[in-house]
Amino acid sequence: MGPRWNQGVAGHPRPTASVDIRRRAATSWAVRSPTARTSSHIHESILCEDIPMSAEATSSHAGSSARSDRRSVRVLVYSDDRNTRDKVRFGIGKRPDRDLPPVEFVECATYQAVLKTLDAGGVDVVILDGEAVPTGGMGLSRQLKDEIFRCPPILLLTGRTQDAWLATWSRADAAVPYPLDPLALCRATVELARRRLATQPAH
Repeated sequence: MGPRWNQGVAGHPRPTASVDIRRRAATSWAVRSPTARTSSHIHESILCEDIPMSAEATSSHAGSSARSDRRSVRVLVYSDDRNTRDKVRFGIGKRPDRDLPPVEFVECATYQAVLKTLDAGGVDVVILDGEAVPTGGMGLSRQLKDEIFRCPPILLLTGRTQDAWLATWSRADAAVPYPLDPLALCRATVELARRRLATQPAH
């Protein structure tokens, strides 16, 4: 049996008190329940799926949805110089691109720490300081490409623009010269992160 109605103002029907009580109870639950808030947030994020899309757009949207399922993009930053690591972090920022999850930085000051972190897995982009000592990022990049299975893309920080050929020798996926340009650094990191996430399952 459907809800009972009373005659309302200007001839419009209105729900009875029992219906009002049920509605208030449902509203109160939605305010108190974390699950309800989460469900609302998820609904807003996928609202655009109701719009018909071409095959290409659908593929692009699916990739974006997979990325949104990830909690973060893990970026390993290697340099023996703390100031260099700070410049990299500040240059990239926490959210360099709205289509990517927030960035989680993992700082390493030694090559042993780099190897240990990569062996543990979960890194999406590796940024190596080509001027680091005693182990430079160029040689380390080449080593990682040889030794790490499905090595994450590597961004090499080179001493000069003319050192681009050394980045090629190191088998790095991209290179940004010193002095660091935050915009170039951010763009390169975003491109490598997108490339990595396109081939990796969400985690």
